Amino acid sequence: MIYTLIAIFIAGYLCIACEGRMKVNKAATALLMCGAMWLVLAVWGHDADIHHQMTDNLGDTCEILFYLIGAMAIVNLIDIHGGFSLLTRYITARRKIRLLWLVSGVTFVLSALLDNMTTSIIMVLLLRRLVPTERERWVFTGVVILSANSGGAWSPIGDITTIMLWMKGNVSAVALIVRLLLPCVVAVVLPVLLVGRLLDRSPLPPVAPAEEMSPSSARMSRLMLFAGIAALLFVPVFKEITGLSSYMGMMISLGAMWLLSEIIYGRHSAWDEAVTHRVSKVLRNTDLPTILFFLGVLMSVAVLQDAGVLNRVAAFLDKELHEVFLISGTVGVLSAVVDNVPLVAAAMAMYPVTAPDVVAAGADVAFAQCFVADGLFWHLLAYCVGVGGNLMVVGSAAGVVAMGLDHIGFGWYLKHFTLPALVGYLAGMGVIWVEHLLFAF
Repeated sequence: MIYTLIAIFIAGYLCIACEGRMKVNKAATALLMCGAMWLVLAVWGHDADIHHQMTDNLGDTCEILFYLIGAMAIVNLIDIHGGFSLLTRYITARRKIRLLWLVSGVTFVLSALLDNMTTSIIMVLLLRRLVPTERERWVFTGVVILSANSGGAWSPIGDITTIMLWMKGNVSAVALIVRLLLPCVVAVVLPVLLVGRLLDRSPLPPVAPAEEMSPSSARMSRLMLFAGIAALLFVPVFKEITGLSSYMGMMISLGAMWLLSEIIYGRHSAWDEAVTHRVSKVLRNTDLPTILFFLGVLMSVAVLQDAGVLNRVAAFLDKELHEVFLISGTVGVLSAVVDNVPLVAAAMAMYPVTAPDVVAAGADVAFAQCFVADGLFWHLLAYCVGVGGNLMVVGSAAGVVAMGLDHIGFGWYLKHFTLPALVGYLAGMGVIWVEHLLFAF
């Protein structure tokens, strides 16, 4: 059964990679892969609790899906009101390489404040206004993926995996930032230097000037822009204060934006935007194939977790490698294919936080010290599963979202971005190793 599940998973990913040649939407492939794997687990696994397992995994998956729906709706609401047009007026870089670095820097910082998925949605929609050529825009979108994943890895609220490690006490916020900021910067700078070769030296065409707005429409654009950004920033604050899941904060933010738009358009029903610009209309235009693609991939990975495949991999790494850099590095490479959330969950279960007094009494003291709170292993794990997602376009939530919104090709990303991302990934690990030697982290 295990080998059959792995074979279906690999075949599904290959079909997703060949989406352009097969002319089959990746969402259809992901859903078929998901259904086949659950069918095999149900028939061969003979587990009477299969329905409860599926329900539990669906609940975890739907948290991410509803978060994604809310974030996409708020960002699209900003866009439909011309909020991003206001931002593009302040971006005057016409040289492509300068704009590439600007996009990378903004994404890197923004993903640490929000999260890599929300940041990717914002930046991809913004790039549609700045870079008209699809193939060139793919280069910028690839850099958004690199920067969003690396920016989220050094922040306790920048990625779901760092949130997991932070909330469970494996890492502290200050130590995570201090020890991973420089490695994450290196993991972005080197790949951007390498992929900059894909852009020619011709200047970008001027951004088409936005249509002249009436004073009331201009005020509405500014209101929706600032309200939308505030709503997105509210989510990590809500998570930190209440401890509730991020998707609930996103639902509250979406409800607040919905209420705001209803109040405004209810008072000005003569506006042409009264029907087309309401949240109900925006939700009807949600990119449902991307949502279903996410559903298929996450539920397929859940099968591997429930079948014990990921736990077997963790046990194999512990037995055969038994070295924190090799273990974390391998887990990071796996996160380019398998969702990093179950990988981190498996690692946390495999290696519980070690108390200092237990370390002193243990035989392998140097190895055990890496697993204390804020130990080397936990920071390595946060870095590797975050930045390791850069190796493939489907290796992270940011990549999947960008792939769905901008239709970036799996094979194209593999050809042009995987090697530069690997260079940055290994260089960042090298920086962590040097920091560990110099400062005894």
